[in-house]
Amino acid sequence: MLPQEIIRIKRDGGVLSSDQIATFVAGITDGSVGEGQIAAFAMAVFFNDMTMDERVALTRAMCRSGSVMQWKGVVDQPVVDKHSTGGVGDTVSLILAPLVAACGAAVPMISGRGLGHTGGTLDKLASIPGYDATPSSAVFQKVVREVGCAIVGQTGDLAPADARIYATRDVTATVESIALITASILSKKLAAGVDALVMDVKVGSGAFMPTLEKARELAASIAQVGRGAGLATTALLTAMDQPLAPCAGNAIEVRCVIEVLTGRSSTAADPRRLIDVTMALGAEMLRSAGLAASDAEARAKLDEALQSGRAADHFARMVVALGGPADLLEAPDRHLAVAPCRRVVHAPTDGIVVAIDVRGLGLAVVALGGGRQRADDVIDPAVGLLELLPLGRIVKAGDPIARVDARSEADAAHAGALVAACYTFGDDGGAEKSVLPTVIERIG
Repeated sequence: MLPQEIIRIKRDGGVLSSDQIATFVAGITDGSVGEGQIAAFAMAVFFNDMTMDERVALTRAMCRSGSVMQWKGVVDQPVVDKHSTGGVGDTVSLILAPLVAACGAAVPMISGRGLGHTGGTLDKLASIPGYDATPSSAVFQKVVREVGCAIVGQTGDLAPADARIYATRDVTATVESIALITASILSKKLAAGVDALVMDVKVGSGAFMPTLEKARELAASIAQVGRGAGLATTALLTAMDQPLAPCAGNAIEVRCVIEVLTGRSSTAADPRRLIDVTMALGAEMLRSAGLAASDAEARAKLDEALQSGRAADHFARMVVALGGPADLLEAPDRHLAVAPCRRVVHAPTDGIVVAIDVRGLGLAVVALGGGRQRADDVIDPAVGLLELLPLGRIVKAGDPIARVDARSEADAAHAGALVAACYTFGDDGGAEKSVLPTVIERIG
Protein backbone atom coordinates (compact mmCIF):
# COMPACT_ATOMS: atom_id res chain seq x y z
CA MET A 1 0.00 0.00 0.00
CA LEU A 2 1.22 3.50 -0.83
CA PRO A 3 2.32 5.61 2.14
CA GLN A 4 -0.25 8.28 1.31
CA GLU A 5 -3.05 5.72 1.51
CA ILE A 6 -1.90 4.66 4.98
CA ILE A 7 -1.83 8.33 5.98
CA ARG A 8 -5.33 8.81 4.51
CA ILE A 9 -6.76 6.00 6.65
CA LYS A 10 -5.44 7.53 9.83
CA ARG A 11 -6.33 11.06 8.73
CA ASP A 12 -9.94 9.97 8.35
CA GLY A 13 -10.03 8.33 11.78
CA GLY A 14 -9.54 4.76 10.63
CA VAL A 15 -7.64 1.96 12.37
CA LEU A 16 -4.43 0.73 10.74
CA SER A 17 -3.52 -2.94 10.56
CA SER A 18 -0.19 -4.27 11.82
CA ASP A 19 0.90 -4.87 8.22
CA GLN A 20 0.06 -1.30 7.19
CA ILE A 21 2.01 0.11 10.12
CA ALA A 22 4.95 -2.21 9.43
CA THR A 23 4.97 -1.13 5.77
CA PHE A 24 5.00 2.56 6.68
CA VAL A 25 7.79 2.14 9.27
CA ALA A 26 9.85 0.08 6.79
CA GLY A 27 9.55 3.01 4.37
CA ILE A 28 10.77 5.40 7.06
CA THR A 29 13.78 3.14 7.66
CA ASP A 30 14.78 2.71 4.00
CA GLY A 31 14.07 6.34 3.07
CA SER A 32 11.19 5.68 0.67
CA VAL A 33 8.83 7.58 3.00
CA GLY A 34 9.66 11.28 2.95
CA GLU A 35 9.75 13.86 5.74
CA GLY A 36 6.48 15.37 4.59
CA GLN A 37 4.78 11.98 4.80
CA ILE A 38 6.19 11.34 8.29
CA ALA A 39 4.89 14.78 9.34
CA ALA A 40 1.46 14.07 7.90
CA PHE A 41 1.33 10.69 9.63
CA ALA A 42 2.39 12.20 12.96
CA MET A 43 -0.25 14.93 12.69
CA ALA A 44 -2.94 12.40 11.78
CA VAL A 45 -2.02 10.35 14.86
CA PHE A 46 -1.90 13.49 17.00
CA PHE A 47 -5.49 14.39 16.11
CA ASN A 48 -7.04 10.91 15.77
CA ASP A 49 -4.91 8.92 18.25
CA MET A 50 -4.20 5.19 18.02
CA THR A 51 -5.79 2.16 19.57
CA MET A 52 -3.68 0.09 21.95
CA ASP A 53 -3.27 -2.55 19.23
CA GLU A 54 -1.99 0.11 16.82
CA ARG A 55 0.42 1.39 19.47
CA VAL A 56 1.77 -2.13 20.02
CA ALA A 57 2.20 -2.62 16.27
CA LEU A 58 3.98 0.73 15.87
CA THR A 59 6.26 -0.03 18.83
CA ARG A 60 7.21 -3.44 17.45
CA ALA A 61 7.79 -2.10 13.95
CA MET A 62 10.02 0.70 15.20
CA CYS A 63 11.96 -1.75 17.38
CA ARG A 64 12.55 -4.03 14.38
CA SER A 65 13.74 -1.11 12.22
CA GLY A 66 17.28 -1.73 13.47
CA SER A 67 19.26 -4.24 15.49
CA VAL A 68 17.99 -5.77 18.73
CA MET A 69 20.51 -6.48 21.46
CA GLN A 70 20.74 -10.03 22.77
CA TRP A 71 21.77 -10.69 26.37
CA LYS A 72 21.29 -14.44 26.50
CA GLY A 73 24.73 -15.99 26.79
CA VAL A 74 26.22 -12.60 27.72
CA VAL A 75 24.87 -12.29 31.28
CA ASP A 76 23.24 -14.78 33.63
CA GLN A 77 21.23 -12.22 35.59
CA PRO A 78 17.76 -10.87 34.74
CA VAL A 79 18.08 -7.76 32.55
CA VAL A 80 16.10 -4.74 33.73
CA ASP A 81 15.97 -1.03 33.00
CA LYS A 82 14.25 2.19 34.03
CA HIS A 83 13.17 5.18 31.99
CA SER A 84 12.11 8.63 33.18
CA THR A 85 10.17 11.37 31.45
CA GLY A 86 12.75 13.76 32.91
CA GLY A 87 12.86 16.76 35.17
CA VAL A 88 15.16 19.01 37.20
CA GLY A 89 17.62 17.51 39.67
CA ASP A 90 16.64 14.03 38.47
CA THR A 91 19.91 12.20 39.06
CA VAL A 92 18.20 8.89 39.80
CA SER A 93 19.77 6.85 36.97
CA LEU A 94 23.35 7.36 38.17
CA ILE A 95 22.45 5.97 41.60
CA LEU A 96 19.84 3.43 40.52
CA ALA A 97 21.82 1.47 37.92
CA PRO A 98 24.74 0.54 40.22
CA LEU A 99 22.37 0.05 43.17
CA VAL A 100 20.18 -2.48 41.34
CA ALA A 101 23.27 -4.14 39.83
CA ALA A 102 24.64 -4.58 43.36
CA CYS A 103 21.45 -6.50 44.17
CA GLY A 104 22.01 -9.05 41.38
CA ALA A 105 20.42 -7.62 38.23
CA ALA A 106 22.03 -6.66 34.93
CA VAL A 107 21.22 -3.03 34.07
CA PRO A 108 22.07 -1.95 30.51
CA MET A 109 20.72 1.60 30.69
CA ILE A 110 20.42 3.57 27.46
CA SER A 111 19.89 7.23 28.27
CA GLY A 112 19.65 10.56 26.48
CA ARG A 113 20.81 14.16 26.47
CA GLY A 114 18.89 17.01 28.06
CA LEU A 115 15.75 18.27 26.34
CA GLY A 116 14.52 21.79 26.94
CA HIS A 117 14.53 22.50 30.67
CA THR A 118 15.21 18.87 31.66
CA GLY A 119 18.69 17.66 32.48
CA GLY A 120 20.14 14.74 30.50
CA THR A 121 21.83 11.71 32.04
CA LEU A 122 24.42 11.63 29.26
CA ASP A 123 25.29 15.29 29.82
CA LYS A 124 25.92 14.54 33.50
CA LEU A 125 28.16 11.60 32.65
CA ALA A 126 30.00 13.75 30.08
CA SER A 127 31.18 15.93 32.97
CA ILE A 128 33.33 12.96 34.11
CA PRO A 129 36.66 13.21 32.24
CA GLY A 130 37.26 10.29 29.89
CA TYR A 131 33.83 8.68 30.34
CA ASP A 132 32.78 7.14 27.01
CA ALA A 133 28.99 7.39 26.75
CA THR A 134 28.90 6.01 23.19
CA PRO A 135 30.90 2.77 23.26
CA SER A 136 30.51 0.00 20.71
CA SER A 137 27.86 -2.62 21.38
CA ALA A 138 30.63 -5.11 22.19
CA VAL A 139 32.12 -2.81 24.84
CA PHE A 140 28.66 -2.01 26.22
CA GLN A 141 27.90 -5.71 26.68
CA LYS A 142 31.36 -6.38 28.14
CA VAL A 143 30.91 -3.69 30.80
CA VAL A 144 27.43 -4.95 31.73
CA ARG A 145 28.78 -8.50 31.98
CA GLU A 146 31.78 -7.54 34.14
CA VAL A 147 30.33 -4.70 36.25
CA GLY A 148 26.59 -5.41 36.22
CA CYS A 149 25.59 -2.06 34.77
CA ALA A 150 26.48 0.50 32.12
CA ILE A 151 24.85 3.82 31.30
CA VAL A 152 25.36 4.84 27.66
CA GLY A 153 23.69 6.68 24.81
CA GLN A 154 21.55 5.28 22.00
CA THR A 155 23.51 4.04 19.01
CA GLY A 156 22.34 4.65 15.46
CA ASP A 157 21.44 1.02 14.86
CA LEU A 158 18.87 0.84 17.68
CA ALA A 159 15.36 1.79 16.51
CA PRO A 160 16.54 4.14 13.73
CA ALA A 161 12.94 4.72 12.57
CA ASP A 162 12.27 6.36 15.92
CA ALA A 163 15.07 8.87 15.33
CA ARG A 164 13.51 10.01 12.04
CA ILE A 165 9.99 10.17 13.46
CA TYR A 166 11.11 12.05 16.56
CA ALA A 167 13.09 14.62 14.58
CA THR A 168 9.97 15.34 12.51
CA ARG A 169 7.69 15.47 15.55
CA ASP A 170 10.04 17.97 17.17
CA VAL A 171 9.48 20.52 14.38
CA THR A 172 5.81 19.82 13.65
CA ALA A 173 4.26 20.34 17.14
CA THR A 174 3.36 16.66 17.50
CA VAL A 175 5.76 15.73 20.34
CA GLU A 176 2.89 15.57 22.86
CA SER A 177 1.05 12.66 21.23
CA ILE A 178 0.84 9.96 23.91
CA ALA A 179 0.64 7.22 21.27
CA LEU A 180 3.88 8.43 19.64
CA ILE A 181 5.62 9.03 22.99
CA THR A 182 4.75 5.47 24.02
CA ALA A 183 6.10 3.92 20.83
CA SER A 184 9.24 6.07 20.94
CA ILE A 185 10.17 5.07 24.49
CA LEU A 186 9.27 1.40 24.24
CA SER A 187 10.79 0.74 20.80
CA LYS A 188 14.21 1.73 22.15
CA LYS A 189 13.80 -0.35 25.31
CA LEU A 190 12.70 -3.40 23.32
CA ALA A 191 15.66 -2.90 20.99
CA ALA A 192 17.93 -2.82 24.06
CA GLY A 193 16.77 -6.37 24.79
CA VAL A 194 15.68 -5.89 28.41
CA ASP A 195 13.41 -8.36 30.22
CA ALA A 196 11.56 -5.78 32.32
CA LEU A 197 11.10 -2.01 32.40
CA VAL A 198 10.02 0.36 35.14
CA MET A 199 8.78 3.73 33.95
CA ASP A 200 9.11 6.90 36.03
CA VAL A 201 6.46 9.37 34.89
CA LYS A 202 6.95 12.80 36.44
CA VAL A 203 4.08 15.06 37.50
CA GLY A 204 4.22 18.77 38.34
CA SER A 205 5.56 22.13 37.21
CA GLY A 206 8.90 20.68 36.09
CA ALA A 207 7.43 17.66 34.31
CA PHE A 208 6.73 17.00 30.65
CA MET A 209 3.25 15.92 31.81
CA PRO A 210 2.33 18.64 34.34
CA THR A 211 -1.13 17.29 35.24
CA LEU A 212 -1.94 14.08 37.09
CA GLU A 213 -4.56 13.17 34.47
CA LYS A 214 -2.09 13.32 31.56
CA ALA A 215 0.64 11.57 33.53
CA ARG A 216 -1.74 8.70 34.37
CA GLU A 217 -2.73 8.44 30.72
CA LEU A 218 0.89 8.19 29.59
CA ALA A 219 1.85 5.73 32.34
CA ALA A 220 -1.12 3.48 31.56
CA SER A 221 -0.32 3.56 27.84
CA ILE A 222 3.32 2.60 28.41
CA ALA A 223 2.44 -0.19 30.86
CA GLN A 224 -0.25 -1.68 28.60
CA VAL A 225 1.66 -1.36 25.33
CA GLY A 226 4.87 -2.64 26.90
CA ARG A 227 3.13 -5.78 28.08
CA GLY A 228 1.40 -6.12 24.72
CA ALA A 229 4.80 -6.04 23.02
CA GLY A 230 6.16 -8.74 25.35
CA LEU A 231 8.00 -6.54 27.84
CA ALA A 232 7.12 -6.71 31.54
CA THR A 233 6.34 -3.05 32.27
CA THR A 234 5.15 -1.10 35.30
CA ALA A 235 5.12 2.62 36.02
CA LEU A 236 5.38 4.94 39.00
CA LEU A 237 4.03 8.48 39.05
CA THR A 238 6.51 10.65 40.97
CA ALA A 239 6.46 14.31 41.92
CA MET A 240 8.28 17.04 40.00
CA ASP A 241 6.59 19.99 41.74
CA GLN A 242 10.03 20.72 43.22
CA PRO A 243 13.52 19.71 42.10
CA LEU A 244 14.14 16.06 42.90
CA ALA A 245 17.64 16.76 44.22
CA PRO A 246 18.47 20.07 45.94
CA CYS A 247 20.77 20.91 43.04
CA ALA A 248 20.77 21.05 39.24
CA GLY A 249 23.68 21.11 36.82
CA ASN A 250 25.90 18.43 35.35
CA ALA A 251 29.09 18.16 37.43
CA ILE A 252 27.11 19.43 40.42
CA GLU A 253 24.67 16.52 40.15
CA VAL A 254 27.51 14.01 39.77
CA ARG A 255 28.89 15.31 43.07
CA CYS A 256 25.44 14.79 44.59
CA VAL A 257 25.44 11.19 43.32
CA ILE A 258 28.86 10.54 44.84
CA GLU A 259 27.70 11.93 48.17
CA VAL A 260 24.61 9.71 48.20
CA LEU A 261 26.58 6.61 47.24
CA THR A 262 29.38 7.23 49.74
CA GLY A 263 27.31 8.68 52.58
CA ARG A 264 29.18 11.98 52.54
CA SER A 265 27.14 15.18 52.48
CA SER A 266 27.93 18.74 51.42
CA THR A 267 26.75 19.66 47.93
CA ALA A 268 23.61 17.57 48.12
CA ALA A 269 22.20 19.24 51.26
CA ASP A 270 19.18 17.01 51.93
CA PRO A 271 18.85 14.37 49.17
CA ARG A 272 15.94 12.56 50.87
CA ARG A 273 13.48 12.92 47.99
CA LEU A 274 16.09 11.74 45.48
CA ILE A 275 16.77 8.67 47.62
CA ASP A 276 13.05 7.98 48.13
CA VAL A 277 12.35 7.91 44.38
CA THR A 278 15.47 5.85 43.70
CA MET A 279 14.47 3.26 46.32
CA ALA A 280 10.89 3.06 45.01
CA LEU A 281 12.04 2.50 41.44
CA GLY A 282 14.72 0.06 42.56
CA ALA A 283 12.17 -2.00 44.47
CA GLU A 284 9.98 -2.18 41.36
CA MET A 285 12.98 -3.31 39.30
CA LEU A 286 13.98 -6.04 41.75
CA ARG A 287 10.43 -7.36 41.96
CA SER A 288 10.04 -7.26 38.16
CA ALA A 289 13.33 -9.17 37.84
CA GLY A 290 12.22 -11.83 40.33
CA LEU A 291 14.99 -10.82 42.75
CA ALA A 292 12.59 -9.92 45.56
CA ALA A 293 9.20 -11.32 46.50
CA SER A 294 7.91 -8.18 48.20
CA ASP A 295 8.49 -4.47 48.41
CA ALA A 296 9.89 -4.86 51.94
CA GLU A 297 12.40 -7.50 50.84
CA ALA A 298 13.46 -5.39 47.85
CA ARG A 299 13.98 -2.27 49.95
CA ALA A 300 16.00 -4.20 52.52
CA LYS A 301 18.32 -5.44 49.76
CA LEU A 302 18.66 -1.97 48.27
CA ASP A 303 19.36 -0.39 51.64
CA GLU A 304 22.06 -2.97 52.41
CA ALA A 305 23.68 -2.43 48.99
CA LEU A 306 23.76 1.33 49.57
CA GLN A 307 24.91 1.29 53.20
CA SER A 308 27.58 -1.35 52.64
CA GLY A 309 29.19 0.60 49.82
CA ARG A 310 28.58 -2.12 47.22
CA ALA A 311 26.50 0.25 45.07
CA ALA A 312 29.32 2.82 45.20
CA ASP A 313 31.77 0.12 44.14
CA HIS A 314 29.64 -0.79 41.10
CA PHE A 315 29.45 2.91 40.13
CA ALA A 316 33.22 3.33 40.44
CA ARG A 317 33.89 0.20 38.40
CA MET A 318 31.44 1.32 35.69
CA VAL A 319 33.18 4.71 35.43
CA VAL A 320 36.61 3.08 35.09
CA ALA A 321 35.38 0.47 32.59
CA LEU A 322 34.05 3.27 30.37
CA GLY A 323 37.23 5.33 30.51
CA GLY A 324 36.74 7.55 33.56
CA PRO A 325 39.13 8.16 36.47
CA ALA A 326 39.76 5.42 39.04
CA ASP A 327 39.66 7.82 42.01
CA LEU A 328 36.49 9.76 41.15
CA LEU A 329 34.69 8.76 44.34
CA GLU A 330 37.68 9.49 46.56
CA ALA A 331 38.67 12.78 44.92
CA PRO A 332 35.75 14.23 42.92
CA ASP A 333 37.13 17.76 43.06
CA ARG A 334 40.25 16.59 41.23
CA HIS A 335 38.13 15.67 38.19
CA LEU A 336 34.80 17.54 38.23
CA ALA A 337 34.75 21.13 36.97
CA VAL A 338 33.96 23.97 39.38
CA ALA A 339 32.53 27.31 38.22
CA PRO A 340 34.55 30.39 39.26
CA CYS A 341 31.65 32.65 40.29
CA ARG A 342 29.22 31.98 43.12
CA ARG A 343 26.14 33.94 44.16
CA VAL A 344 23.62 33.30 46.93
CA VAL A 345 19.94 33.98 46.18
CA HIS A 346 18.03 35.43 49.17
CA ALA A 347 14.36 35.27 50.13
CA PRO A 348 12.65 38.63 49.48
CA THR A 349 10.20 38.27 52.37
CA ASP A 350 9.20 36.23 55.40
CA GLY A 351 7.02 33.22 54.67
CA ILE A 352 6.89 29.61 53.62
CA VAL A 353 7.77 28.17 50.21
CA VAL A 354 4.34 27.34 48.77
CA ALA A 355 5.19 26.90 45.06
CA ILE A 356 8.25 26.42 42.86
CA ASP A 357 8.39 26.95 39.11
CA VAL A 358 10.61 23.92 38.51
CA ARG A 359 10.64 24.40 34.76
CA GLY A 360 11.92 27.91 35.38
CA LEU A 361 14.77 26.55 37.51
CA GLY A 362 15.72 24.21 34.68
CA LEU A 363 15.71 27.10 32.23
CA ALA A 364 17.96 29.06 34.60
CA VAL A 365 20.50 26.22 34.33
CA VAL A 366 20.18 26.37 30.53
CA ALA A 367 20.73 30.15 30.63
CA LEU A 368 23.95 29.56 32.59
CA GLY A 369 25.19 27.24 29.82
CA GLY A 370 24.34 24.00 31.62
CA GLY A 371 21.81 23.00 28.93
CA ARG A 372 21.21 23.56 25.25
CA GLN A 373 19.27 26.33 23.55
CA ARG A 374 20.24 24.81 20.17
CA ALA A 375 21.06 21.20 19.37
CA ASP A 376 24.74 22.00 18.66
CA ASP A 377 25.37 24.03 21.83
CA VAL A 378 28.36 22.98 23.95
CA ILE A 379 27.42 22.44 27.61
CA ASP A 380 29.41 23.94 30.47
CA PRO A 381 29.56 21.09 33.03
CA ALA A 382 30.53 23.32 35.97
CA VAL A 383 27.55 25.67 36.17
CA GLY A 384 24.25 25.17 37.92
CA LEU A 385 22.21 25.59 41.09
CA LEU A 386 22.83 24.28 44.60
CA GLU A 387 21.18 24.32 48.02
CA LEU A 388 17.72 24.75 46.50
CA LEU A 389 15.09 25.09 49.22
CA PRO A 390 12.21 22.59 49.05
CA LEU A 391 8.50 23.23 49.33
CA GLY A 392 7.25 23.87 52.85
CA ARG A 393 10.46 25.46 54.12
CA ILE A 394 9.92 28.47 56.43
CA VAL A 395 12.19 31.46 55.72
CA LYS A 396 12.88 34.98 56.92
CA ALA A 397 13.61 37.83 54.54
CA GLY A 398 17.26 37.62 53.53
CA ASP A 399 17.61 33.88 54.19
CA PRO A 400 19.36 31.93 51.40
CA ILE A 401 17.00 30.00 49.11
CA ALA A 402 19.55 28.83 46.52
CA ARG A 403 23.13 29.20 45.30
CA VAL A 404 24.16 29.90 41.71
CA ASP A 405 27.50 28.67 40.32
CA ALA A 406 28.30 30.55 37.11
CA ARG A 407 31.05 31.27 34.61
CA SER A 408 30.83 35.07 35.14
CA GLU A 409 29.39 37.55 37.62
CA ALA A 410 26.94 38.76 34.99
CA ASP A 411 25.70 35.21 34.39
CA ALA A 412 25.38 34.65 38.13
CA ALA A 413 23.32 37.83 38.56
CA HIS A 414 21.03 36.99 35.65
CA ALA A 415 20.45 33.40 36.80
CA GLY A 416 19.98 34.55 40.39
CA ALA A 417 17.11 36.81 39.30
CA LEU A 418 15.56 33.92 37.34
CA VAL A 419 15.81 31.60 40.36
CA ALA A 420 14.29 34.18 42.72
CA ALA A 421 11.30 34.54 40.40
CA CYS A 422 10.69 30.76 40.55
CA TYR A 423 9.90 30.79 44.27
CA THR A 424 6.49 31.76 45.68
CA PHE A 425 6.13 32.49 49.39
CA GLY A 426 2.93 32.47 51.41
CA ASP A 427 1.50 31.52 54.78
CA ASP A 428 1.06 28.08 56.34
CA GLY A 429 -2.39 27.68 54.79
CA GLY A 430 -0.97 27.30 51.31
CA ALA A 431 1.83 24.92 52.17
CA GLU A 432 -0.10 21.72 52.76
CA LYS A 433 -1.88 21.62 49.41
CA SER A 434 1.24 22.63 47.45
CA VAL A 435 3.26 19.46 48.17
CA LEU A 436 2.70 16.26 46.21
CA PRO A 437 3.74 12.91 47.69
CA THR A 438 7.20 11.99 46.39
CA VAL A 439 5.82 8.73 44.97
CA ILE A 440 2.21 9.33 43.99
CA GLU A 441 0.99 5.96 42.73
CA ARG A 442 1.87 2.77 40.88
CA ILE A 443 0.34 1.85 37.52
CA GLY A 444 0.56 -1.59 35.98
